[in-house]
Formats: sequence, C-alpha cells, structure tokens
Amino acid sequence: MDKKVLLFAPCAYNLAETTRMIQIAKGVSEHERAGECFDIQFISEGGDFEYLIENTGFPLKTLEPRVTPEKVDYLYRLDKAETLGSAFTLNELIEKIDNELEYLRSVRPAAIVTGSYVTMPLTHKILGVPLVWVVQSTWLEDFFANGAGMTEDIRFLPIKKLVDFFIFKLIDIWMKISLINPLNKAAVHYNVEEFKTIFEYWHGDLNLVAEPSDFTGANLPPDYRFIGPVIAQENFPIPQEVLDIPRDKPLIYFAMGSSGTPEIVKKILESFAGKPYRVIAPVKALLKSIPNIHIPENVLLTDWLPAHQVNKMADLSVIHGGIGTIMTAAYAGKPIVGVGMQPEQSSNLAAIERKGFAIRIPKSGDPSKKIHKAIQFLLKNEEAKQKAKDFSESLKQWDGPYKAAEILYEEFGS
Repeated sequence: MDKKVLLFAPCAYNLAETTRMIQIAKGVSEHERAGECFDIQFISEGGDFEYLIENTGFPLKTLEPRVTPEKVDYLYRLDKAETLGSAFTLNELIEKIDNELEYLRSVRPAAIVTGSYVTMPLTHKILGVPLVWVVQSTWLEDFFANGAGMTEDIRFLPIKKLVDFFIFKLIDIWMKISLINPLNKAAVHYNVEEFKTIFEYWHGDLNLVAEPSDFTGANLPPDYRFIGPVIAQENFPIPQEVLDIPRDKPLIYFAMGSSGTPEIVKKILESFAGKPYRVIAPVKALLKSIPNIHIPENVLLTDWLPAHQVNKMADLSVIHGGIGTIMTAAYAGKPIVGVGMQPEQSSNLAAIERKGFAIRIPKSGDPSKKIHKAIQFLLKNEEAKQKAKDFSESLKQWDGPYKAAEILYEEFGS
C-alpha cells in the first residue's frame, strides 16, 4: 500500500517556523503508529533556511516564484507594522498558487501542515485538501479583541476596553490591506469562497497550539489542540570560540531570531560595551544591511547557533519574544529580558513576565538602558532564577513533536 503524503509547508525565511515544522516532521517519522506511517515531504518558496530542511533528508520541492531577500525584508516590515501595503500582488498570488496546485495535484497529500505559508490557506480550499495550522494562542480572536498585547499595562478597565476596541479595528484594517484583500481577489479568480476575517484565514481543519496549556491561560475553541512547546533541536556544531568564551563574568545570550529589526539590534548590541558581563550574540545575519557597527570587546558576534544548547550555557537571555525563542529560553531554566518587535511577541513576553522570571521592555526609542537595568535586576534575583527553573521543569512534561504526531496520525492516518 502506498504511504499517505503528509506535506509540510514552512516559510523557510523564518527560522523559528522552519525548525518547528522540521521537529514535528521528525516526531511523525520517529513515532510511527503500528502498521502505518506517512511519506513526509516539504515544499518551499525560498528562504535562507531551506538548507535545514535539506539536512534532515526529507524530500524538499522548491517552487517558483522564489521569494527574494528584498521581498522577505518587506514581509517582515509589514508584519511589524513598519510599513503599509499588500504582501503580494494579485499576479504574484496567481503565479504562486498555479504552481502550488500543479505540484499538489501530483503528490495528492492527505494533509498540509503550515505555520504561515501565505497562499496555502487558499490553495487548500481550491483543492479540498485538509489544512493543519501550527499556531499559538496569540493568534486567537480573543487576544486581538483584548488589545493584542498592547494594553496590558492599562489598569482602568473602561479606558482599556475603549483602547482595545480601536486597536482591534486598526489591526483588522491593517490585516485586510496587507493580506486578506489581495487573497480575496485571488479567491474570486479561482471561484472559491473569500475570507471574511484574518481569523478565518488562520483557521484550519485542525489547529495545533505549540505552547503549554498554562502559558497564556487561553481557552481554546473545540478544533484547537495544545501540543506543548516545539523546540528547535538542530545539531549543527557550536563554534569553538563559543565553547571557549571566558566564564569570568555572567554570560548573556542575545538572540533576535530572524525577524529582529536591524536598527534596534544594532543599538542593543553596541550598548553592551563596558558592561560587567560577556555576551554571545548570534545576530550577524540581521546586521548585514547595517554599516559601521561597533562590536564591543565583551561581545562575541556569530551566525546562527543551536539555541537549545547555547541557552543552557548562559545565565540570562535577551530575546525578541517569538514563541520558539521564548520556549527555548524558558526550557533552559534561565531568566529572560525581552524586547518584542511586534504585538504578538510583546504578548508572549508578557505571559512569561507574569510567571515571575522575565522583564518585558518596549522597543520604542532606545530600549538599551532599560534592558541593562533589567539584566542587573534579574542576575541578582534568586526568586526569579528559581521560578525560571520551576517553569523549565513544567515544560519538560510536554513532548510537542510526539503529541503533534499522535494527533496527525489520529486525524489523517489510515
């Protein structure tokens, strides 16, 4: 009997999403149910992290048109509300979807698993193939209706509700301009039902929430399932210079994922000069477009590192608040200072801050002074260190890839 194809569609220009898809695919492969298994395949429209997929040995189909570095930069600026416009033109969407349809019809997947592949929620509709979203609770409508992580510090409830209302409306307009309206034009072209809201777009036939159930306290709709954290376990070697870094001072791990704003990353990086700690900073890729950067003597600037290993070396992490980065840092059991680049990340940081071992810093202006004040506070705070260890132990009760595999076999296996 031919195996059923389980197709993974990550945005391979996003490090966290790519590694999350890889870990779930590995979980499915390693935890086959008796008498059945999936034929795991990947597709990608481009990005710096396709090589991570290739390194796994899973088949990877690269599709045209490829996303260029310029397009990736534009998409990230849209995501962080640093610009306003449409993610893709109608012609771009039609070309992408036509190529996806041609390939998907040839492999006939039992289901498509994605985390933010822009066209897949429409492509799956056209074909009638089940779609699995890997999401987080900050993608639910309740999150956006309650201020999208931007009003948590407003204590006077009537004012908060008013601000929440206007934020919800603004985000709705922003999402429609950047994503929903262009996709709906394509939906008309393919004669399928349009998306009414961003929440309908983000809603699949199955929705896996990659966080522990007590992370934000969200109540899930019936077709959403908590699977726990899905932490990148890429085993590329740690450079010797990282292993050899002196441990004469506290060690800080400074990571901004693949979506950090370069100008903010530069300011934070340079602000480490003269501070009483050493810093491992895998942010080199984010600074390619920034000239005249001064790298302090106490900072080791590197390319991407295996975060799950280097986090354990550090005494504290300074991160941007993406769900993968948050969970990896928390899994290491160390305190966290966070600077969210967009509302979702700020809300992730607020959730971890409520657990007593993190401090959230706004990105506006120059956050450097507040960051260093927070670092000094947490390095001396034994209660915060213990709470970080306690939360780490609770995370270890989850096996996200295995739980996802169980659910995928249950829903789409033979």
